[in-house]
Amino acid sequence: METAFVTLIAYCVLTLTSGLALMFMVALQDGVATMSPAQFREFASQGRWYGAAITIASPLTIGVLWIAIQKARREFAEYLALNWPSATEAARAFALIAGVLVVESLIKWCVGIENAPEDQLFIVRGAGGLLILLIGGCIATPIVEEFVIRGFLFRGWSESFLGPIGAIVMTSAVWAMTHAQYDVFGKLEIFGMGLALGYSRWRSNSTWLTVMMHSALNTFIFFATGPYV
Repeated sequence: METAFVTLIAYCVLTLTSGLALMFMVALQDGVATMSPAQFREFASQGRWYGAAITIASPLTIGVLWIAIQKARREFAEYLALNWPSATEAARAFALIAGVLVVESLIKWCVGIENAPEDQLFIVRGAGGLLILLIGGCIATPIVEEFVIRGFLFRGWSESFLGPIGAIVMTSAVWAMTHAQYDVFGKLEIFGMGLALGYSRWRSNSTWLTVMMHSALNTFIFFATGPYV
């Protein structure tokens, strides 16, 4: 329960801080005061703001974990399993996540679920905005989510009555539920990815490995989803 409580605080800090950062950055832009509510929502939803907001919020979120681990008189890097994986473990992990992607794509094809429309555009306002979005989505997000979910939450729950297998399943479910923007099938996809990430975390004892897997997955999704304008 203590592990779950700290995780909840960390996610609250992430949500609140990124939201405040986004509102502050958008409010400083020229012409915001004259926008209609619909124009403001469209302007505020641009990818560059998300990338900057999540990057700003990540250190404070990780700071919550650091305080909790210090209170428990444990070593931060040891508790979160911030160990560098071997080349063999990395190759096995990337093969696993590639296999999960293929299986999920085949399931979507069999049940007739289509991907996002090809004409869907993501506004980033130039190369700089795209870079900020990619930093936030492909570096900051994987680090903070993996530190919280596969680092802190998995460590605490794996040492409870759940054990490692139960912790893999439960952390995958929690991770899927945090992605409230997706439909049921989207959450199931994330749950499947969570199982692969959790298994790799357990087998390798390396959260850095899951950060790299998560980063590679997000990078693939960001470039496959486009186009960006």
